[in-house]
Amino acid sequence: MNLSWRYGDEARRDDAAAWVVRLEAGDLGEPEAVAFDAWLSASPENTSAFDAALSVSQAYDDAGPAVARRLSQRRAVPLRHELRRRAIVGFGAAAAAAALAVVIAPGLTGPATETYATAKGERRTVELADGSTIDLNGGTRLSVTLARDGRYVTLSEGQAVFDVAHAARRPFYVAAGDRTVRVVGTQFDVRRLAGKVSVTVARGAVEVRPAAGAAGKAYRLHPGQRLDHQEGAPTAQVATAEPAEVLGWRTGRLVYRGQPLSEVVADLNQQFSTQIHIEDAALAATPISGVLVLDSQDAVIRRLALLVPVSAVRSGPGLVLKRDPA
Repeated sequence: MNLSWRYGDEARRDDAAAWVVRLEAGDLGEPEAVAFDAWLSASPENTSAFDAALSVSQAYDDAGPAVARRLSQRRAVPLRHELRRRAIVGFGAAAAAAALAVVIAPGLTGPATETYATAKGERRTVELADGSTIDLNGGTRLSVTLARDGRYVTLSEGQAVFDVAHAARRPFYVAAGDRTVRVVGTQFDVRRLAGKVSVTVARGAVEVRPAAGAAGKAYRLHPGQRLDHQEGAPTAQVATAEPAEVLGWRTGRLVYRGQPLSEVVADLNQQFSTQIHIEDAALAATPISGVLVLDSQDAVIRRLALLVPVSAVRSGPGLVLKRDPA
């Protein structure tokens, strides 16, 4: 049934404004959160309307007391939430930003960028000023910029779990290679190693889309879903995943369900300074299922040999995994 005659742009903008107000008020329960995600996923037009409403709300919030003061000089100010909703519905994002620019103080300094890094085998938890936390796996490097219009992370290499504090006016972005992850408040894991990007959602919902200039389409992921993408490719694969297993590295456990040996080795190389290489491409593609406890490298390789018939041979400063016919 075509409902476009009942649900035009005006109604969509009104709904988008109402969702922004509810999210900013912080009183969204689980059923409402599910309803919001369903509404946002229903059409690209809904997503665009919500993004525009967020932009207007941000501009309104930046103007702050100056706007309220000017309005109060003309007439009584309505309730705060209703005033914000009317402002969002009444203006387009660009028009609102231009109208409010006259009351935003110029010359503000830009936000600072912080860089965090871990050594091989090191795990670290970082608490951000907005209330979000980031758990960094070994061999990870990322930078964080907390701006008024959004929170921006660039994952150069490695793996991290993001537990994002809810802030509807300040979306949280993670740039990983040629893909960008966008959220409002959720928990998810991002892994970028050996030219491959993986995103797993534990709570909430995230959107993974191509970065500027990259090919491909956007994907919306829900809890229990994982996206795998090879950098440079226009496509990605989405499959079910157990978040507790994917996030198990935080407690020193690596869990695999049919991942190729190459992915296992990439993870191990983030934990140990002695780097591991694989003898041939066919062996690298061998699927692995099982659990590896992270203690000493020798012990981990012995456990790995129980999952796939390999032996480790020292070669120069590193190790080479070869097929073990026995």
